[in-house]
Amino acid sequence: MAGYGTSQICKLLEKEQSLCPRAYWVKNEFYNYEMPEKPYKWHPNTISGILAKKEYLGHTVNFKTYRKSYKSKKKLDNPEKNQMIFENTHEPIIDIDTWEKVQELRKSKRRPTRTGKTNMFSGVVYCADCGQKLYYCTSKYFESRQDHFVCSTSRKQGTDVCDTHFIRAVVLEQGVLQHLRYVINFVASFEDRFREITGAKHKAEVKKELAAKRRAITKAEKRIAELDRLFKSIYEDKANGTLNESRFKMLADDYEREQEDLRKSIDNLTAEVDRQKEQSENVERFIEKIHKYFDLQELTPTILNDMVQRIYVHAPEKINGKRTQQIDIYYDLVGFLPMSLFQNENRIGSHNATLSRKNIYYRFISRPFGAGFLLTYRRAFAASAENKDRQRRDIAYNEA
Repeated sequence: MAGYGTSQICKLLEKEQSLCPRAYWVKNEFYNYEMPEKPYKWHPNTISGILAKKEYLGHTVNFKTYRKSYKSKKKLDNPEKNQMIFENTHEPIIDIDTWEKVQELRKSKRRPTRTGKTNMFSGVVYCADCGQKLYYCTSKYFESRQDHFVCSTSRKQGTDVCDTHFIRAVVLEQGVLQHLRYVINFVASFEDRFREITGAKHKAEVKKELAAKRRAITKAEKRIAELDRLFKSIYEDKANGTLNESRFKMLADDYEREQEDLRKSIDNLTAEVDRQKEQSENVERFIEKIHKYFDLQELTPTILNDMVQRIYVHAPEKINGKRTQQIDIYYDLVGFLPMSLFQNENRIGSHNATLSRKNIYYRFISRPFGAGFLLTYRRAFAASAENKDRQRRDIAYNEA
């Protein structure tokens, strides 16, 4: 969850002197193997296998391998669709939310830069126009305030295809942190209001509605079975000569048409039940996450990866002579939060920060807007001799 790759995890385990699986087996006399020369040396493939194991969720997975023939001793990996998974057979050691998030993080490669620097937003920030990732740009000569992100499409194909979408890493971090604080405070204080805004309901209400829809599905299925019996009955009447051909065709067409409508109704109701159940569960899981970070003071990679799925950066615009940039945040489990959540901005106010750039100080203001927040830059004051000490700072923050 901290954003480390398999090779980085191997180095951390080796530094902590954690035994690799083979060395652990030998030490505990599970197998009669020789102790490896480097007992703390881990392989990235071992880490990948551990991270992908569903057994840690409390499930039992069978038929993971197969043989082409009984004569062959070579085992082949079985596709996941051919495996059998028996859920909740033993005590889990990791929750489903963390496991699913780890699988998503593993899909995006986060390679360290040549300088060795990394940023927690790498692989999370995307261009709002072309949808591609934003590159993390840094240098060994850069100060922390100079690290920034730019659109990968703009870097590869030029600004004619897509704008740069330039944004500083420190500005993005502080804006996302303030937005997270607002969402956490709002949800923790007004859970019922948050459920209402997101379209979710209390568990009791959801159970009541789902039960009514399931009863409607059962009723439709019984009617389909009854129509099958009626169809068989009129077919027998036709065969016996008690029902003529035209009458049989009319009744058969009516029954088939009614059955088709009932099947469509069952499909729609089933999809609606699944969607409503999933939405309600996701909102409740999101609220549980909120309570974990109620007193959020600092944004860490673990918190970011747990709460946020993607961040979309729009191209900056000039509004009333000020550089304004919109940032949209796609939260895990609930997606983009609706605009109605931010109708009353007095709940949070604005967040001010001062950022130095050459000999001019700029001020940016982040405030909630739509699915994310707006960054507004304006010239604050010129640097002078008495402000030399301020120039040495990377960034100074003052909450409004």
